[in-house]
Parts: sequence; C-alpha cells; structure tokens
Amino acid sequence: MTKQTIFSRVATLAKANINALLDSAEDPQKMLDQLIRDYTNNIREAEDAVSTTIGNLRLMEQDHKEDVDAAAEWGTKALAASKKADELRAGGTTAEADKFDGLAKVALGRQLQSEKEARDAEPTIASQTEVVDKLKSGLAQMKTKLAELRSKRDQLVARAKTAQAQNQMMDAAKNIDVLDPTSELSRFEEKVRREEARALGKQELADSSLDAQFEQLDALGDDAEIEARLAALKGA
Repeated sequence: MTKQTIFSRVATLAKANINALLDSAEDPQKMLDQLIRDYTNNIREAEDAVSTTIGNLRLMEQDHKEDVDAAAEWGTKALAASKKADELRAGGTTAEADKFDGLAKVALGRQLQSEKEARDAEPTIASQTEVVDKLKSGLAQMKTKLAELRSKRDQLVARAKTAQAQNQMMDAAKNIDVLDPTSELSRFEEKVRREEARALGKQELADSSLDAQFEQLDALGDDAEIEARLAALKGA
C-alpha cells in the first residue's frame, strides 16, 4: 500500500461521522464490530507506514546535515588553500601559489556541490515533514475514534442486554394470568354472600318447620284441656 493511500485512508477514517454511520446501519453492533476491526487494522498499517516515512525523513535529514557540514568544511579548506597561496605568492613562489589556488578552486567546487545537494533536499524534507505531521495527527484522531467506537459498542451491548431482559420479562408476564385483586375479592365476596344467603334460607326453612310442629303441639294441648274440662262438667 502506498504512502498516499495510507494518508488518504487515515484522513477519511479520522473524519468519519460515527453517529451518522450507526444511524444508517441495519445492525449497529455488527457495524461497530466491523469498524473496530477496520480502524485497528488501518491504524496498524498506518503506524508501519508512518514509521517508514519517519525513518526515511531522518535519513534525508542526516544526509542534508552531512551536505551542510561538508559545504562548511570545503569552504574552510578553500579559505586555507587561498591563504596559503597568498603567502607563497607574497614570498615569490608563484608556481606553488598557483597550486594552492587550484586546490582552493577544487574545494570551492566541492562546496558548491554540497550546497546544491543540501538545497535540493530541503523541499523534499519539508514535504516529508508535513506528511509525517499530518499522519501523526491523523493517527492520533483515529486512536481517539477507536476508543470512541469501543465505548459506543460497550454501551450498545449493555443497552441490548437490558432491552433483551425487559422483553423476556414482558414475554413471561404475557404467559401469566394476571388478575385484578379487587375484582377477585369482589367475586369471592359475592360467592360468600350467596352461600350465606343459602344458609339463611335453609335456617329459615328449618325454623318455619319447627314453628309448625310447636303450633301442632300447642293445638293438641288445647284439645286435651278442652276435653278435660268437658269431662269435669259432666261429672259435676
């Protein structure tokens, strides 16, 4: 995978609107699980790419420093050779002086070459530095998103379990004949009243029969008294 592809993916995932994705998902938990896998894999790939990019950048920076140091060193050598040529020329040793001037020119040529290499590397170093900074920032955002995804997934799973438990409770309640206690008491009271009324009826019926029997006894007693009195009259 190219560096640019990694950069584009990091930027896209870092800017992803998780809530919008979840709202449009048929199964939010499955989408969160997939997003967590995608983010984890992409973070791993991006970290590898960033590590490689940083390594290359550090090598370029080292090469640039070496070119800058080399340019300075060649400049010092050119100056020393030029001074030596001036001293020899002042002493009348022209041929030797020309030789040191030639060395000074060679050193200046090397200096120019090192400076050119250093200048040529600077735009690339600046570009790579910008890329590394953006990748680091994108990675940090992705890791934040990943933490957010995991938190949302945990919340969603907890809510799902709660909803499942509530549904199970409601389903169980449907299978139970839930009665209104007051209505049951009313029906039971009515049944008791009917039994009491029945008992009263039986009692009343029994009482009526007993009264009739006593009335018969009273009547017999009266008849006996009458007969006794009649007998007394006849005997008088």
